[in-house]
Amino acid sequence: MNNQFHGENAWDQYLTALENATPLIEAIAVTDYYVTDTYEQVLFHKSTGRLPHAKLIFPNVELRLDVATARGGFVNAHLFVSSEDPQHLEELRRLLSRLQFNVMQDRFDCTRADLIRLGRKADASITDDRAALAYGANQFKVNFQQLREVFSESGWAKKNVLVAVAGGSTDGTSGVREAADQTIRREIEGFAHVIFAGSPGQREFWLGRKDLGPDEIRSRYGGLKPCLHGSDAHKLDDVASPLGNRFSWIKGGLEFDALRQACIDPDGRAYVGEKPPHSAMPSQVISHLRIDDARWATTPYIPLNPGLVAIIGARGSGKTALADVIAAGCDAITSDGWNADENISPSFLARARRLVGTATATLTWAGGATVTRALDGSDANGHLSFPRARYLSQQFVEELCSAKGVADGLVNEIERVIFESHTKDDREWALDFAELREQQTARFRQARGREAEALGDISGRIATEFEKESLVATLSTQVGQKKKLVADYTADRAKLVVKGTEAQVARHTRLSEGAQALRNRIQAFGNQRRTFVALQDEVRSMRATGAPELLRQAQARHGNSGLDAKQWDEFLLIYKGDVDKSLAAYVAWADGEVRKLNGVPPPLGDPNVALVSDAVDLATLPLAPIVAEMSRLEALFSADKLVRDQYTALTGRMAQENSAIQTLEARLTDAQGAAARRKDLQTERDDTYGRVFEAIINEQNALAGLYVPLMARLSASSGTLKKLSFSVRRIADVQAWGSVAEEELLDRRKTGPFYGRGSLIAAATGALKPAWETGSATEVQAAMTAFMAKYLKDLLSHAPYAPTQQAEFRAWSKQFAHWLFGTDHITVRYEISYDGVDIRKLSPGTRGIVLLLLYLALDDSDDRPLIIDQPEENLDPKSVFDELVGLFVAAKTKRQVIMVTHNANLVINTDADQIIVASAGPHPSGGLPPITYVAGGLESADIRKSVCDILEGGEAAFRERARRLRVRLER
Repeated sequence: MNNQFHGENAWDQYLTALENATPLIEAIAVTDYYVTDTYEQVLFHKSTGRLPHAKLIFPNVELRLDVATARGGFVNAHLFVSSEDPQHLEELRRLLSRLQFNVMQDRFDCTRADLIRLGRKADASITDDRAALAYGANQFKVNFQQLREVFSESGWAKKNVLVAVAGGSTDGTSGVREAADQTIRREIEGFAHVIFAGSPGQREFWLGRKDLGPDEIRSRYGGLKPCLHGSDAHKLDDVASPLGNRFSWIKGGLEFDALRQACIDPDGRAYVGEKPPHSAMPSQVISHLRIDDARWATTPYIPLNPGLVAIIGARGSGKTALADVIAAGCDAITSDGWNADENISPSFLARARRLVGTATATLTWAGGATVTRALDGSDANGHLSFPRARYLSQQFVEELCSAKGVADGLVNEIERVIFESHTKDDREWALDFAELREQQTARFRQARGREAEALGDISGRIATEFEKESLVATLSTQVGQKKKLVADYTADRAKLVVKGTEAQVARHTRLSEGAQALRNRIQAFGNQRRTFVALQDEVRSMRATGAPELLRQAQARHGNSGLDAKQWDEFLLIYKGDVDKSLAAYVAWADGEVRKLNGVPPPLGDPNVALVSDAVDLATLPLAPIVAEMSRLEALFSADKLVRDQYTALTGRMAQENSAIQTLEARLTDAQGAAARRKDLQTERDDTYGRVFEAIINEQNALAGLYVPLMARLSASSGTLKKLSFSVRRIADVQAWGSVAEEELLDRRKTGPFYGRGSLIAAATGALKPAWETGSATEVQAAMTAFMAKYLKDLLSHAPYAPTQQAEFRAWSKQFAHWLFGTDHITVRYEISYDGVDIRKLSPGTRGIVLLLLYLALDDSDDRPLIIDQPEENLDPKSVFDELVGLFVAAKTKRQVIMVTHNANLVINTDADQIIVASAGPHPSGGLPPITYVAGGLESADIRKSVCDILEGGEAAFRERARRLRVRLER
């Protein structure tokens, strides 16, 4: 039909064009309407040595259905026929003969003879058989319902024929526009295994990525469909040159079953485009493995597919051995793995350490690199080596997913993935997650530390003020007692006065009061002087040790500043003024004031002559002349020395008690102001407590920001991946917080609200825990204020000391305040959940799913080969299918995946690109058994048989998949 090849050399030119085509053509479907003439001629030329690269040639019989298109054409259908059956031409002709076309009061079968007869009957002027065949084929229309019936009744057709339908508008189903024909269009497309279409839009539609989702496509059309495209070459220039360079690429071995596999997995197995779709980068793909100096390796050369490689075999067949050997060649076995106990380790190389001898593994990478490693581990983990693959050995998975502990190893791996989900710019030069977390949260944790320290100081001052408040009554009593004592002393002294000396006694009393006032002032200056001297000591200490240490601490906290020593020196704390000069002047000033107040004693004279005139204002005199005048007067009071001594003693005691009264009154005034100061400090403490939580919340938000890129991916995902979630939580360990009080601070032997064990913890759990874990800083403040208002008196009633035990109660109250407002029990941590359950509470098997989620779906930054030994361990078959199959399908498009498995679902439903079947011979004494590896794809009947024989449920899995997809695959 429409043959534009001309000349005696037409066939040679046609075959030469196929042989020299770029890209290289390895499979050819030869198209003819209703017959196989061209196909048979191609086979003849193939038998003479032509088309040496074409390993697979099969017929593509085109049929014109009796369904019209809007452009005046008819929908074309194609029958891809397997050429593996030696009788396929005979069986195909028998199948076609059952199709009939009724026209001109006659019935014509779809055979060469009847097509020629139809052509001549339609145009009596045609005499040439070839011309009549062409004309008859152009007239013949196949009834779709009849085609479907013939196909359904033929066991041979189901086994050997795939049906394709054109998807274009001229001669395809897209041209069926009338509403009345939409049903037949859907039936035709549902009947077809393949859609002939080259546009990306058609491919996206039939993969369920456009108007309809995958499930809707399956429901309406019986399954997703691969799209294929031919060159449709009617002339030499079009040979192997499809429109828009839309070549058809099929992944698989060169056998017809590769087409069947493409119908089962259209997304992964069939593609139309100028070049095949890329998967892993060549530099990150192991193209083949060679094992040398190993008599046990009977197949030392093993090619590896760049997609998903499944290693299967019976127990003890050498599956793990191959994974270990590949990992060793990639420097992917850790030191712990090499040094594992050979008696209990699941590792082949660890158990065979003494038997592998000088055997080596040489890996050749698709990028051209070649690496050789000893299989005894002697050259492993050198200082220049790095793992070229990620190896999830059984030992590694067991350690990360162990039921023991809280799976810190798994959490660390998750944090690594979180870190690598950030762009290099966002990482701010951090080398790992811990460093990035430190960069993001350091300022908030430092703020928390500062505020917590301030909180402790404030709590200490509040305790001091509480203690002062409790002293008001005591100090008031003491002041009254002292005043009464002074009054008694005054009365006693009055009784010693000799008649006639009353004036001198009055004078002495005034002098005594003046002297007391001066002594108080001298004492005040003395206190100031001691303070100035202490400040001088503090200044020297700060310069020598304090400021340098503060500078060193700042340098440690801000190690990324990039400041040099000279620049850091500018941050050394110094005093703003010349404090040395100032303090020396203050000491000298205090000394001078004391000297002035003391004065110089006057020279002794006549005892009857006053040393200080009555007219002098005593407030203007220093202490020495006043004391001298008091001594002179005391000698005049009585001639009796005993009386004079008593008078002097009483005067001294009165001065001493008056000084004590002054001190007590100062303390009383201070204590009376304690309540107001305490309230101010409590307000300050509440504010500081809120700032502590502001810092905690800021840290929480900073941590949450670290997983935002990963959460964006998870929220946009579906299925298994959507079950994984990350959050940052404040965790309040109320048990630990309450236990400190119950066991160390409170006397629970005392009757009261917190008599029973756990009663305080229960109260705090209800009143404080919600705010601690989810509240804002303001809400935390309010919760603590309410808690104190409700429970503080009750808590104090359980104090182990009475307030009268001042020293003990003072120390306890400080400890109590530090505990009450402490925040050491508040931590901020990641919560990693799967299906709503914290990862720390998951079973080992489910942790294994999370681990595979990481490496298969989330670890985008790692494009190295992923080697996994039995990922389905501890999982039930349904979990494998539901949770893992989709992950492997997606992962193999981005990186090379090599897995050891005994699960049929992970081989069949992932459409593994390569199956390596391991088998081992008898185990010789003192040596390793011979191990053989045979590789192929699921399109190979021999490989499928091995899968069914070795893997439990393999045959059922094949049967179920073929049933669902209406594609027959024989074992």
